[in-house]
Amino acid sequence: MNPLMLPVVAAQGLWVRFTTPVVPPAAGPTTGAVGDMSGPPVRIAVVGESTAAGCGVDTHDDGFAGQLAREIAALTRRPVTWEIIGQHGATAHRIRHRLLPRLGAGLDVAVVLAGVNDVLSRRTLAQWGDDLGGIVDDLAGRAERVAVTGIPPFDEFPALPGTLRRYLARRGSALDAVARQVCAERPRSTWIGSTGVAVGADFFAGDRFHPSALGYGHWARTVAAHLTDPNRAG
Repeated sequence: MNPLMLPVVAAQGLWVRFTTPVVPPAAGPTTGAVGDMSGPPVRIAVVGESTAAGCGVDTHDDGFAGQLAREIAALTRRPVTWEIIGQHGATAHRIRHRLLPRLGAGLDVAVVLAGVNDVLSRRTLAQWGDDLGGIVDDLAGRAERVAVTGIPPFDEFPALPGTLRRYLARRGSALDAVARQVCAERPRSTWIGSTGVAVGADFFAGDRFHPSALGYGHWARTVAAHLTDPNRAG
């Protein structure tokens, strides 16, 4: 980006901060189950930032984890148990050092939703890569498979003005490239990009920044299809 545009980015960032409403995390239990539990379940956990915490919807059933569980149950015809550890505003550093210690073991799949706050706080690529690598390594000791989702497409966020949107999208792409490399270097881990997610006006909640129930559904469907495709094993 032209350095002369950075003051515009800074000014638009302040405007977004003061005009975007703060939406709370989803309410209700942070664990759940889907399907007939008479058989062995697929055990999944979702860890990460505000999208893991379900910001934008009322309950976790309508958030990413609840909808991911239903999609996996439908695709595998197995029951699914799910748990969530998420925090609004969490960077990869906080996820690694504050949230992961709260997660149990014995999981089949752990899904990481992270990166938006690392972009917004302008953490370096090296910082992001180091913390994400630590997260994946930790989760590999708790789950048979680890999935890192791509950073949502900032260039589609209606809450963001154009110059800021383009700047953040470029930053997000750079962090995604690091995430792909982190996963490529580690067995049983996979990176799942956001390009296959259907993003439209109804994808977003009332703050025009976080997903709506429909948006989380589109995202969960994309991730579930990737996780259950035998040709895409991590």
